[in-house]
Amino acid sequence: MFNNSAKIMFFFILMMGTMITVSSNSWLGAWMGLEINLLAFIPLMNNNNLMSTEASLKYFLTQAMASAVLLFAIMMMYLNNYSFNQESFTYHDLMITSSLLLKSGAAPFHFWFPNVMEGLSWMNALTLMTWQKIAPLMLISYMTQNDFITLVTIMSTIIGSLGGLNQTSLRKLMAFSSINHLGWMLAAMQTNESMWLIYFSFYTFLSFSLVFILNNFKMFHINQLFNSFFNSKTLKFLLFLNLLSLGGLPPFIGFLPKWLVIQLLVMNNQYILMTVLTVMTLITLFFYLRLCFAAFMLNYHENSWITNMFISNTSFMTMLTFTFISTFSLSLVSLGYLFL
Repeated sequence: MFNNSAKIMFFFILMMGTMITVSSNSWLGAWMGLEINLLAFIPLMNNNNLMSTEASLKYFLTQAMASAVLLFAIMMMYLNNYSFNQESFTYHDLMITSSLLLKSGAAPFHFWFPNVMEGLSWMNALTLMTWQKIAPLMLISYMTQNDFITLVTIMSTIIGSLGGLNQTSLRKLMAFSSINHLGWMLAAMQTNESMWLIYFSFYTFLSFSLVFILNNFKMFHINQLFNSFFNSKTLKFLLFLNLLSLGGLPPFIGFLPKWLVIQLLVMNNQYILMTVLTVMTLITLFFYLRLCFAAFMLNYHENSWITNMFISNTSFMTMLTFTFISTFSLSLVSLGYLFL
């Protein structure tokens, strides 16, 4: 992407749109930032093939509909305020929250998200899973927390975990994983204003670590995991340690944000929500383990015609560094805490 000057320009406009939304002090300013962000991401998605064209069209139509609902709700809210009629403010609250949840891909507004992910390159998919969620989530965090957000949290974790069970495409699997993590972020948002940002930071780091490896080897389906680079045991372990960390398995660093959210939910006496989140995450961890299990078997059959794939030293060291942080950070932090 960074060899193309036009794409660099659109990428900076994309970042600017998010910054405008985050720093805006009015709903109309936030809506404008979301629109700039949307219109900059469409050219980045298009890679001159049918899949990416279809994905960009689906993304545009969904986001345009969400933006229209958001703008309508904002205008009605302003009109209501000026006419001193406060009775229907709850409906505006619901409309604004729903449109923002549609933009971020939370269940039950998630139907566009796996289909769009399937048509993107890995770097665009990473942008959609991470950066594109910042602005809608920031605006949702401004809203008053209510039972509707709790319902969406539960649905996101359930659909995100169950939806990934029957997927053979790695991009769709990552999409459902993202929906599940989004449920955790919404739960964190209800307990603490800044906790969702901490969770989001960890999720972004782990997603980047995993996508960096998958993008390097151009892997898009599960069967490619078992037919690629398996003469190199190190690369195999790098990939699967990152997968387990993203699933939140102790003692990897991916467990830390989940641990913090569970602790906050218990302190707020939200035991039912905490139980649902934890059980559904175990299902998510199951489909990650399903990817890892056969490859970790010592007697796993490897095709003899698969040769070592070329990888540069820089890429290898980057993978090694990210995996080391992802694997051992929690243990090092825990030891540091004990000695301090």
